[in-house]
Amino acid sequence: MTIRLTIQREPWRRHVEETIASTPHPVPVVKGNGYGLGRARLAGIAADLADTLAVGTVRELNDLPTAVRAVVLTPTLEPPPADDAILTVGSIEHIAALAGWGGGVLVKLESSMHRYGGDTNLIDHARAAGLRVLGVSIHPPLAGTDEEHLAEIAAHADRLDDDLEIWISHVDPATIDRLPSGRVYRVRLGTTLWHGRRDTMHLEARVLDRRRARAGTTAGYRAIPVPSDGHLVMVGAGSANGVAPLPDGRSPFHFKRRRLDLLEPPHMHTSMLVVPDEVDCPTTGDWVDLQRPLISTTVDEIVWT
Repeated sequence: MTIRLTIQREPWRRHVEETIASTPHPVPVVKGNGYGLGRARLAGIAADLADTLAVGTVRELNDLPTAVRAVVLTPTLEPPPADDAILTVGSIEHIAALAGWGGGVLVKLESSMHRYGGDTNLIDHARAAGLRVLGVSIHPPLAGTDEEHLAEIAAHADRLDDDLEIWISHVDPATIDRLPSGRVYRVRLGTTLWHGRRDTMHLEARVLDRRRARAGTTAGYRAIPVPSDGHLVMVGAGSANGVAPLPDGRSPFHFKRRRLDLLEPPHMHTSMLVVPDEVDCPTTGDWVDLQRPLISTTVDEIVWT
């Protein structure tokens, strides 16, 4: 195992349970790589705490327990064979693709993110196509304040039938009571739920080799000159694992609270670090801290403490 995620079980689990318990009509989101923890694992946890789960695509429905209600967040042009999930439509084309499908749908209304969705006329189009409309979905961007997101949701709510549920995200659950009353708001919980206690989670990667290097010699795929006498350190985490430089180009690796420089960008299963003689250098078998988003990192091992 070369990439390890260590999680403090009790405080992490307590945060998850308290977040779901304090959120009206919570919908835990289990999508992608399961926020770094695995979809199947999160689905099992969420199914014990909520009656409805959300996945990213129809392909991800297979990882859910059979007893839970599932909603698919991303529109599909190829509906699943079963009609026990709730699908999302955000255009005339999405509606046409579901012709003859017997399950329920959410109609995605266009937000300021402008990714999917249309105006409220899509509800009529979906019903005219024979689809069973259960509610609408409003997905504000990450950018902006809670006040801006609430105003955007409220503007849509004022134009909707009272019996339609409104499924929302990127809103603090504590602010839901500021939305127009008399209707059901289902709150999707993803990053806030699973990563809300990042202080309980520690990501690291293992050093697989170390060797001396002299200033001016070249190394790596790109024959990069070594800047000073020191060591080349090979870490078992690379582009195949989702490891990359930070957005500003800096290395994502740390050892003893000091950033270790990359010789070149991570490649496949290895990152080459260059550590000058005056800096504490990890040796083969050591673990170094890895600074990467869990949603885009493939973790080899999860250790619960």
